[in-house]
Amino acid sequence: MANSKTSQPFGSVFSESMGVVEYSDNSYGEASIGPLKNFQMHPSSHALHYGSTCFEGLKAHRLSKGDVAIFRLADHARRFVHSISNLQVTPPSEAQIIELITETVRANLDDVPSPPGSLYIRPFYIGTTENIGSAAAPPTEAKLSVICSPVGDYFEGGVRPLTLLVEQQLARTTSQFGRIKSGANYVMALGPTLKAKAEHGADQVLFATGDQVTETGAANFFLASDHELITKDLDDSFLHGVTRDSIIQLGKDLGYAVSERSISVDDLSAWNSEAFLTGTAAVVAPVGSLIISEAKQDLGDGQPGSNTLKLRKALTDIHAGLAEDTHNWLTVVSA
Repeated sequence: MANSKTSQPFGSVFSESMGVVEYSDNSYGEASIGPLKNFQMHPSSHALHYGSTCFEGLKAHRLSKGDVAIFRLADHARRFVHSISNLQVTPPSEAQIIELITETVRANLDDVPSPPGSLYIRPFYIGTTENIGSAAAPPTEAKLSVICSPVGDYFEGGVRPLTLLVEQQLARTTSQFGRIKSGANYVMALGPTLKAKAEHGADQVLFATGDQVTETGAANFFLASDHELITKDLDDSFLHGVTRDSIIQLGKDLGYAVSERSISVDDLSAWNSEAFLTGTAAVVAPVGSLIISEAKQDLGDGQPGSNTLKLRKALTDIHAGLAEDTHNWLTVVSA
């Protein structure tokens, strides 16, 4: 079940089948599932010059009885439609995306590893219109594709306490693209993150522009205590994570008071309990320390906290079919 592949760096090993849908004449064609292969693109393709590209990320898990299930498929399809729409093109329907993802996973069922591994699913959209004079127009031709990758832990070293540098000057992204999973969105966080790693040994940057905590370069942020979960309220400045929403729901199920509100840098400085990150790739990743204005402070004892690990287990037990799927988050894919 491809467990050996999960020991490779996250997202660097790929399944043998991919799904593709072509877009032209303002409509999407039929889904085609075939061997993983390189795309041929003209050097003038719209995505290469004007950024008409976005993606989604979700996972399929092998359940305890051997079945394979995709986690929150409809919610990811909905978010992908939103991202594509914001590229100012006609998006496919949620049903078309769900079909393409499902059929691609079906073609790669043998590649889904046993827990704690999973099959990372990467749908993506690229504008292929051949016209370098179209900076002020959306692409009229595009490819919608899905590739898969058997993966293990996102962060090197597995579940360990992360160090976050709190960035108070640079913005994570723009309000126009905060909710869109575009390549441009992610590359904006790359420079600050590399600098934080090189100068401070940090794992990630937590963006708190204008004294308002939003997210890291690739994950949402939570504060946690024995009784409460706190995360930023939704707006257009950051990604509306599906894992974020899952933890909110599970937190309520477990009896936590959940607060979605603004979090200031002073709030971080005064916090003496736990914090964690959430994301499809990261799942639930504990935060052990923060670097604020050059000063490092541990959260709690600096180790993964009991509440963080409880919430992570509640989520991964659903992934693995070890806990009841009371929210109907799993879509089983049969051979």
